[in-house]
Amino acid sequence: MEILREIGMIARALDSISNMEFKEYDLTKGQYLYLVRVCENPGIIQEKLAEMIKVDRTTAARAIKKLELHGFIEKKEDHHNRKIKRLFPTEKGKHVYPFIKREHDYSNGVALDGLSENEAETLFNLLQRVRKNVEKDWEFVKKGNKRLY
Repeated sequence: MEILREIGMIARALDSISNMEFKEYDLTKGQYLYLVRVCENPGIIQEKLAEMIKVDRTTAARAIKKLELHGFIEKKEDHHNRKIKRLFPTEKGKHVYPFIKREHDYSNGVALDGLSENEAETLFNLLQRVRKNVEKDWEFVKKGNKRLY
């Protein structure tokens, strides 16, 4: 079975739809993922955000810079450690968040159409297990290690 291909096709299709629909808000290339996480976790640090989205720090830094340039998020110094910059949504970011959330809820409904509540819950639980399996390798490779296959 080609489960990962199916997951990849689903993810790419939904990402493509979102990129087209969020274009009017000047959000592109998955930047909405970062904005959602910042809105849901105001004060998050860049490294934690990268970890949540499962991207490297350079990729996260680029997306965060663009969101900052377009006025969706802002960096503020930590009160206890000035080296730490915390990320917060701006008014513009907070204004766009409900639209992104509605799109997410709609896409979730479309994706789960025809599945019973039990099937949807089972799928969710199985995908969480798959994610946790993959996260182990992600952490391993992120530290510079090579997988043996």
